[in-house]
Amino acid sequence: MNPSLRRDDWAGEMGERWLTNLDQFESMMQPVGQALLARAAFKPGERVLDIGCGGGDNTRSIAAAVAPSGYVLGLDVSPALIAEARRRATQQAVPCIDFLTADAATDTPAAAPFDRLFSRFGVMFFADPPAAFAHLLHLLPPGGRIDFACWAPLADNPWMGALADIVRRHVALPAPPAGEPGPFSLADVTALRALLSAAGFVDIDSQLWRGPQWLGGQGADAPAALRFALQSMSFSRVVEAQPEPVRQAIADDLLAYLAARHSSAGIALDASAWLVSAWRPPG
Repeated sequence: MNPSLRRDDWAGEMGERWLTNLDQFESMMQPVGQALLARAAFKPGERVLDIGCGGGDNTRSIAAAVAPSGYVLGLDVSPALIAEARRRATQQAVPCIDFLTADAATDTPAAAPFDRLFSRFGVMFFADPPAAFAHLLHLLPPGGRIDFACWAPLADNPWMGALADIVRRHVALPAPPAGEPGPFSLADVTALRALLSAAGFVDIDSQLWRGPQWLGGQGADAPAALRFALQSMSFSRVVEAQPEPVRQAIADDLLAYLAARHSSAGIALDASAWLVSAWRPPG
């Protein structure tokens, strides 16, 4: 969740950090993931590519929906995450599923084309979004559909913005360079629709999702959520580089904020995302 990330970050350090906190991330993202899966409404027999599949949680859900005659390929640039996704699918004896380390922005899997493309927060990190979405269009047959989630503006996502503001009381946080890939690179839905249209997609539909972001996973208490934030969020590297008194002051302020929002279910902070569907033109 670094504000400016490229392919090599996810293939290396950020992929490893995601893997270390995989179950927390999956629990945290579950509400929006479930909403996107419900919107996509996969059917038996469909062939699906899951872009930026991470540990494969959504990939396994898609496999269950398209079984017994369908197929889903989970794709991610992180070899570590793909290895874990493959391990979990094998352990659970999930049928109709496979995983591949590759970059959806440029690579064409041997199983292409796919009836459907799916991505929960995997399309905001393309270095060249116009070229990447044009490439994705051609991973679909005529009439094929893409469904993805991307974050709405930072101002509508206190789960990240409010915590970063607390850190800024103690240390400057660098702003992501304009036009760089990052969590909020597709937050402007008007620009996003224009991007998809220019890539060749039609019948573009966007729906605003609002719901909880369970910091550190559902059921986490304030200390657990704090550990997650300091290990995994966009400001983590900056905080790690500070002298111990500054790190402690940041941790104290974050802990107070999180403790005030704790319930028996965990710490739910407000989040907003765009759920987007679009089609490759028929014929």
